[in-house]
Amino acid sequence: MIATCSVNYSGRLNAQLPMAKRLLMVKADGGVLIHSDGGSYKPLNWMSPPARMKVSEPDEQQSEAGITEVWTVSAEKSDDTLRILIAEVEHDSSHELGVDPGLIKDGVESDLQRLLAEQIERLGDGHSLIRREHPTPIGPVDILAKGPSGHVAVELKRRGDIDGVEQLTRYLDLLNRDPLLAPVEGIFAAQQIKPQARTLAEDRGIRCVVLDYDEMRGVDDAESRLF
Repeated sequence: MIATCSVNYSGRLNAQLPMAKRLLMVKADGGVLIHSDGGSYKPLNWMSPPARMKVSEPDEQQSEAGITEVWTVSAEKSDDTLRILIAEVEHDSSHELGVDPGLIKDGVESDLQRLLAEQIERLGDGHSLIRREHPTPIGPVDILAKGPSGHVAVELKRRGDIDGVEQLTRYLDLLNRDPLLAPVEGIFAAQQIKPQARTLAEDRGIRCVVLDYDEMRGVDDAESRLF
């Protein structure tokens, strides 16, 4: 839906989006995302599944302010609530996308995942593999492992940037809601990690690990290195 709306989020933090024209996405898995015409793929605000959405009529005060519809989206495993006040709808459509085949990763990234699963000790002493491609409602976590202090979720990239840290942050938010897994720590692993991504990851308590792809494949020639 494309609509003029305002948004209020309450829960772990409070956030507000004033009245403006936005794209509202309601997914079949229960997730709700609010986008603007900018900022690439990242939504301005969202509610991760599982969640419940209730559509209601505005009260008298809201109606006088031009509100025509009220969406209340409530998380099922927390007290988080997303409240969307819709003033004007410009486009509203529904589409069945069917079953998605999933993300097909390029050779290097998929090989990194396989090699790290086989060499899980590169994460540090006391780590053991649980599974690759651990499913979540928003996509699979590359590697789920067991560490000395609990479970560990690993996101793998060839080149680690801020988008990868944000992706891992969303996975951690979901995984830590599962009482059978929590607490879950995050590890951001890549062949190269940009300074901004490392700063953001460490600020969020996510550990960064740089991987040497050639060394992991056993084709690294240490004698030809300058240092």
